[in-house]
Amino acid sequence: MSINLVKGQKISLEKKGGGQLESFCVGANWGMIEKKGLFGIGTKKEAVDLDLSVGMYDANKKLLGAVFFGALSAPGIKHSGDDLTGDDDGDDGLDNEIIQVKSSHIAQNVEHIVFILNSFSGHDFHKVPFASIRLYEGTPERVNTVVATYNIASEPAFSGYTSMLLGKIYKRKGEWKFAAIGEPTRDKKLEQSLQSAIKYI
Repeated sequence: MSINLVKGQKISLEKKGGGQLESFCVGANWGMIEKKGLFGIGTKKEAVDLDLSVGMYDANKKLLGAVFFGALSAPGIKHSGDDLTGDDDGDDGLDNEIIQVKSSHIAQNVEHIVFILNSFSGHDFHKVPFASIRLYEGTPERVNTVVATYNIASEPAFSGYTSMLLGKIYKRKGEWKFAAIGEPTRDKKLEQSLQSAIKYI
């Protein structure tokens, strides 16, 4: 059973049988917005462009770089690519954007990695169908075990926002841990969100 994350919750990145998760993913899933057609007749779908990104920081909270749709990889971190629309025909159960982390390959000076979700198209999170995040053991092609989930669309605290700090992984005594942040921000651009993340490290 996966954990339904709440703000500030910490979980250990360990396999069921013990030992650290070597390969895990954070995936974002969402749908297109359905709107009424002209004069209220029929419906039409509106594309939603959410962007899943990470910022990497050292022990002094200095930003070392970011992985996002414009820079798809860094040592130990890989982005699946930009999804510009969201799901057309309802929730297919698959993630639209995925960031894979291989913990042993992360650069030695990286101590904190913050996961960020921005609405590039400016859509209010509360209006985006079935927007959710999940953390799972596996690869972008294979889900082994879902560790934790975060339901964004149903959370009233995210209404009116287009940017949020999802959570972070951080190094503690040589092992990686995960903590849910769950903070919406007023940031309009990723660069701003990367700076806002510093106070949660």
